[in-house]
Amino acid sequence: MVPVSETPSLTERRRHATRLEIARTAARLFTEHGATGTTAEAIAATAGIGLRTFYRYSRTKEDAVAPLLTVGGDAWRARLAATPAGTPLHRAIEEAIAESLREPSQASGDDDFAWVRGLLAATRDDPALAAVWARVNQDSEARLLPILAALAPDADRRHLRVVAAAATAAIRVALESWALDDAPADDQIPPADLAVRLWRALSVGLTGSEPATP
Repeated sequence: MVPVSETPSLTERRRHATRLEIARTAARLFTEHGATGTTAEAIAATAGIGLRTFYRYSRTKEDAVAPLLTVGGDAWRARLAATPAGTPLHRAIEEAIAESLREPSQASGDDDFAWVRGLLAATRDDPALAAVWARVNQDSEARLLPILAALAPDADRRHLRVVAAAATAAIRVALESWALDDAPADDQIPPADLAVRLWRALSVGLTGSEPATP
């Protein structure tokens, strides 16, 4: 099991809560009015804060949603870090992915998960929002490395970078496919199932895993 970092201070927790509330407000406005119809002023006013305060927490209106997009990644990495010692790496990653994406209410809240879907759908027409999503995934991949290193201390660092990239890509593609899928709900593949399928395909040869039937 990976050691747990120190508990954030009360001030840090309050800042995080404020950022997340601003992100939820921004996500709602993006969903309701689109990127061009949403301004930083509108986000600040709806969130009940001044524009100067808004810019203390976010550089742009698109950046404001980043904390909401990171919640799911934080949850899955926390699950992975809690893996019992001795668990094969490929299985530990698969189980953490499946559990975090199948239980959005525990990972980020049902409403947050729905807002994330709306934001990812909006990235199709908003390059600035797509850039925020790309940065969130890049950061998540970097944060994954020390967790993998603790779970597999004898593994080559370059090898673990590829594992981190594969795991992050599996989740990213699954969530994007889920958000952009225009098929009827009954025909859509749940993001957890798709992410597991993608991880199994990508991880063969990376973590000592064997090919698995999707």
